[in-house]
Amino acid sequence: MPAYNLFRHRDKQDLVCAVPEDCAVPGFIAEETWDFDSKLTEPAAAPMGFHASAAAVSARFNGFYLFQSFGGQASASYGEAGR
Repeated sequence: MPAYNLFRHRDKQDLVCAVPEDCAVPGFIAEETWDFDSKLTEPAAAPMGFHASAAAVSARFNGFYLFQSFGGQASASYGEAGR
């Protein structure tokens, strides 16, 4: 899994944008409504709602992956198989 920089929406804390580390940050993230949250390097550390396979497809086509996170972290297998 590639490393992702995670950005959290300031007003809608459950809304997260994952941007692959080797991709440019989308313009809408530069607005004052998003904050850098963390760097994701391991599937086991992924927030709930993050799906590694969906992130890979979305990043390939869009350059980012938007998802809704309800707090907490996924189990070790959640990033790939916990759909």
